[in-house]
Amino acid sequence: MGGGVRGWGEPFAPCWQCGNTPASFLPSFLPQRGSAAGAGGVGRPMEAEGLASCHAPTLQTKVFKYRIWDMNQKSLYLRNDQLVAGHLQGANAALEEKVFWVPNRSFEHARLPVIMGIQNGTRCLASPAAPQPTLRLEAANITELPRAGEASLPFTFFRSYKDGLWRFESAANPGWFLCTSARGHEPLGLSRHPDASHVLDFYFQLC
Repeated sequence: MGGGVRGWGEPFAPCWQCGNTPASFLPSFLPQRGSAAGAGGVGRPMEAEGLASCHAPTLQTKVFKYRIWDMNQKSLYLRNDQLVAGHLQGANAALEEKVFWVPNRSFEHARLPVIMGIQNGTRCLASPAAPQPTLRLEAANITELPRAGEASLPFTFFRSYKDGLWRFESAANPGWFLCTSARGHEPLGLSRHPDASHVLDFYFQLC
């Protein structure tokens, strides 16, 4: 698309098989290639930095592991069996939940449909179609859901990218996006628009 990015699109789509995204898509404060800090690997570059290394078989359902946090630096963790977002410091940083995802080839790949879950992909984010949709965690096998075809619709989110940030639109509820509360330590939900109460923009970092 040449120079800048117009709207919520993606200047260079990640590899459809492996999901890799060029390092230039990472927020500027994250380490890029060549920023390794010692033999222990601290500060080593993200793996999501190139497309040429993809060798995934066409039919393989590979599960990817990511960190996801909102633009206000709130991380995700479980509290009272709900996925919430808040600032985790010190020992509490160990509470952060990593997000596992797979591409869902049952839907138009240009929209980058993914299924996301936590706890190694055994509990997946779901949003069934509804006039006022809600977000919940469902016990499911993230590697089996893409084979369910249209039945996987409530578990599917379309990714879009702009200026180093991502949005996740519910496939079952068009126009509704994954969001956090502007206040800390409240459950994730869905919102139509960013406003003083809802944050729709996320960073997405391969682990």
